[in-house]
Amino acid sequence: MTTTPNDPGAAPRGRPPVVDPATWQAARDELLVREKAHTREGDAIAAARRRLPMVEFDPAVEVVGPHGPVPFLDLFEGRDELVVYKHMWHDGAPHQGQCEGCTTTAWHVRDAVYLNARGVSFAVLTTGRWEEVAPYVAFMGYAQPWYSVRGAAEPVGGAMGYLACFLREGDRAFLTYSTTGRGNERVNGSLGLLDMTPYGRGEAWEDTPEGWPRGREACWYWRSDAGGTADWGPTSRPVPQWTRPGAHPVETLGRRGPGH
Repeated sequence: MTTTPNDPGAAPRGRPPVVDPATWQAARDELLVREKAHTREGDAIAAARRRLPMVEFDPAVEVVGPHGPVPFLDLFEGRDELVVYKHMWHDGAPHQGQCEGCTTTAWHVRDAVYLNARGVSFAVLTTGRWEEVAPYVAFMGYAQPWYSVRGAAEPVGGAMGYLACFLREGDRAFLTYSTTGRGNERVNGSLGLLDMTPYGRGEAWEDTPEGWPRGREACWYWRSDAGGTADWGPTSRPVPQWTRPGAHPVETLGRRGPGH
């Protein structure tokens, strides 16, 4: 049975105050004004993004996929637009040693059927050697296409850890947009849902009310041990990997810090 405190504004430490439905609705409506303004600003930014200039590059540069070297133009799969995620790679590391942040981003795009329906292709690029990348992709069960861009220059290769968009016109290709830093969050729907919850992402940078559980470093819960405890210990791995065949806690790994 739920009990209501005598003081409707009172609540256990670390919890929102308890109020009546009308008071809650008034506060919710006040926040909605800000949310709508945020949405409209996002629409305006997207409109500006569509008006950015673009950079032409050589689409004949070869990348390596499951069928060997292919020209970058093949990644469009006959469509006019292409979105890629550039997945960081640690040479020689076991599956559990790959980047927890990039693993999470790629996991949130398990397939691209809705992008394809809109005429947009999707691929994951990485600087890893294909002979290392292929078993990792199989282990994770990824359905989207992966390619090694090792040795390729920007915008095909180069720095990893971000999203990029390309446009094709016949046999010509252009870079139209790329993200920086937290721009990758657009892919990770889990972060958007966590932002709706009382405790948020549980990260130290967040503006958290007094008495709330204290946050930790960014991405801290994206790596865990077999019991689901978030840590950076020798048996930890990116959390999606615990759902994959062959993942078991006896495997060890040299300790890595956040972001590595």
